[in-house]
Amino acid sequence: MPRSLFVRPLPFVLPLCFAACLTLVAPVRAQQPAATQPPNSLVDGRGSWDFGAFLGGGTGAGKSSNTQFLFAGGRAGRVLTPDLARNTLLRGNFEYAVEVMPVYTVFTPSGAVYGASIKPFIVRWNFTANRRVIPYFHFAGGVLFTTSDVPPPNTSSINFTPQLGGGIHWFVRPERSVDFGLDLVHHSNASLGDHNPGYNASIFFSVGYTWYKHP
Repeated sequence: MPRSLFVRPLPFVLPLCFAACLTLVAPVRAQQPAATQPPNSLVDGRGSWDFGAFLGGGTGAGKSSNTQFLFAGGRAGRVLTPDLARNTLLRGNFEYAVEVMPVYTVFTPSGAVYGASIKPFIVRWNFTANRRVIPYFHFAGGVLFTTSDVPPPNTSSINFTPQLGGGIHWFVRPERSVDFGLDLVHHSNASLGDHNPGYNASIFFSVGYTWYKHP
């Protein structure tokens, strides 16, 4: 069967899954009193380490809507601060993290391009007012290495991937969480190639699982 039958549904299915997860989270937060909510490793978590695995996909936007992505990898992070703004809804802490993605496939109109990516810079704010479901917001930057030029042709096999996004950690145990993320990713070769059309805005969705180690 043509490859497009399998790739093109991806942009529609993933955002719908993300919306469904957020719908399920809302009743949990409303029904469980704060006094009975279990603690977790992010609340007052200065010095906590977290290690996770994730997979996801996405689509380009606008002129790049005919391009899709599939990726998988792991991450490691550490909470750097105690909880700040304790008496407000913005209560939370800063975390620094790194991600490595040995699987990073770009489905272009010309065919699939395989690659790998590393994000050595992720700065995240964890909103810790709720102890069961913790939203987060982050800025990140990384590098993508591919087997051929992206976007094709005559561009570069090295692209930089600045991005911003957010998501939720849904704690199933005090030291375990299921994670859902949504990111806006920019791909650019910074004029390393003959041309730099890039992908100005790509929408990525991910799901993962994280283990936490409190000091």
